[in-house]
Amino acid sequence: METKDIILELRNKAGLSQDELAEKVFVTRQAVSRWETGETTPNTDTLKLLSKLFDVSINTLLGSPRELICQCCGMPLKDDDIIGRDADGSPNEDYCKWCYADGTYTYSNMDDLINVCVGHMVTEEFSEEQAREYMKQLLPKLDYWKRYEELSDDGQFEAFKQQLINEINELSIEGMPKLEKLNALVGKYVNLEYPLPNGKMVKFLDDKTTYLGNQLESEIVDGRCFGILANMDFIMICTYESDGKNPELLVYKKR
Repeated sequence: METKDIILELRNKAGLSQDELAEKVFVTRQAVSRWETGETTPNTDTLKLLSKLFDVSINTLLGSPRELICQCCGMPLKDDDIIGRDADGSPNEDYCKWCYADGTYTYSNMDDLINVCVGHMVTEEFSEEQAREYMKQLLPKLDYWKRYEELSDDGQFEAFKQQLINEINELSIEGMPKLEKLNALVGKYVNLEYPLPNGKMVKFLDDKTTYLGNQLESEIVDGRCFGILANMDFIMICTYESDGKNPELLVYKKR
């Protein structure tokens, strides 16, 4: 699709008139009309506003002329839903949500990232050794690792993760192994639905938000796992069977 068709489609999907869209991005109705007829295209600053308003990347607004990959892990960014977010919520098409969330880089150790990625890459045709070697060759070529000294936060985020790990271990949940690591997890993939005493089902997470978490096998109940999720505001611990079946919420603690 061309930019003119994309803007028209997004505007209609949002239920906005040309006047309403113009007001939100500080242009005239005539400017919006010219975009939608293909007479002109938005300038860079306006593209940024449209990107934030419609919750899509600038690349999508321009008809996806570039093949985006995460500049931290190398993942193809084919879907705007997995693109990272700046602190103001704007899409950042340089990173995926697992590597960059709310303006924060979630990985400071290349080996840790490789360990996480390899687990998702191994197939019958692609061994763990091959996957690990591939990532070792790829990551140093990506912008984040090239500019790590410039982009890193001097260990502040790692210190925050360690603080969370200590707080979670201090809860002393029966049957839960000691937590050693927290990884970035996107809400959409871990937002389980829990039963309430009144029979209703409820979700506690935001599908679009990136959290810190991990999965640990229970030490006392075969086939059951502990799910740990946390951020600056809360710690949540649940148990479930394989594929998230029969979840039970154990702890939801505000920090």
